[in-house]
Amino acid sequence: MLISIADGRAVELMPSGVLLLSLRPVQKRRMHSSVRKRQNSALHAAGFTSSWADASAGTEAALSKPRFHLDLWLGFIIQNWALDVGQHVAMLVLSADWFPANRPGAAEYLHILYNVTTPLVLLEMLERSPRMLPRLAVRLSIISVVMGTSLHLATDSITRRLVLIGYQLHLSVRENPVMKNIKPSSLVDAFELLFYYDDTLGHLMWYVPLFLALFLFFSGCFCCRKQETMPAAAWMLLVPNIAYYWYLITEGQTFILFTFTFFAMMATVMHQRRRGMLLDANGLFLLYSFSAALSLVALWVVCLWSDAALRRKHPGLIYVPQPCAVYTLHLRHNNQT
Repeated sequence: MLISIADGRAVELMPSGVLLLSLRPVQKRRMHSSVRKRQNSALHAAGFTSSWADASAGTEAALSKPRFHLDLWLGFIIQNWALDVGQHVAMLVLSADWFPANRPGAAEYLHILYNVTTPLVLLEMLERSPRMLPRLAVRLSIISVVMGTSLHLATDSITRRLVLIGYQLHLSVRENPVMKNIKPSSLVDAFELLFYYDDTLGHLMWYVPLFLALFLFFSGCFCCRKQETMPAAAWMLLVPNIAYYWYLITEGQTFILFTFTFFAMMATVMHQRRRGMLLDANGLFLLYSFSAALSLVALWVVCLWSDAALRRKHPGLIYVPQPCAVYTLHLRHNNQT
């Protein structure tokens, strides 16, 4: 016997007096709730998919824009020109009588600032490079740069004092008239050791980490997109950067190290092109700077190739005269006259 109750459920009266409730409406409500859950899940998944697609599209659009590190290169150029090249400019412009010979001068203070800022610039460059050296190698490189620039600071300070009393930069230590008249003669060995610390050991400790940082940064300047073009700011910074690299090769006597780094960069470019990778704006900036700097050095060597006085200091096949030696040999006498 079936009995209808208020909520629509059917009650069946069994002969034993037990009432059985029909569960069909409850099952229907459960089915409706499961359908709504599936619909909500589908809407949530669709919203997540659309947001992920928008985020990926935004990321792709951001990556498609040229990312030239203007702040890094501008700081690198200003620091090198103001503190490294500025030392020699200060020595030429400021009178030696303004500073006592037994105390640091303006050039030495600029050199001290250069010793402090150079490791910071190299660390920033390494942090932006995708190929990072091990932490121990980075620390050893920074220590090496600080020691190399410090050796250069001490030797340059003494060299500037020697120039004031007639020391000639285009001659070797023993061939200088100042050293021939020094007593006792064994002091010449001490000066040769001093210049060895600067020209050989100090330059290696200074420039090897520098060019290694530049090469590691360059090795990460590749992308899978089409060939990028340099922005206008990069073209404006290209000329002072080329001029500084020319100064670095000639005055720092880093022709072999610079050339080796350039060929390593070219080999990296050819290897990456086989994989479909092209240079970005930062890589083009570095490659153009190295190429043009080597061209300027070649022109510099050709112009001074037949100078017999400069060749006395560089008698070998690799002949790259230093600008300071050219100035003390040819230009300073003319200016004094």
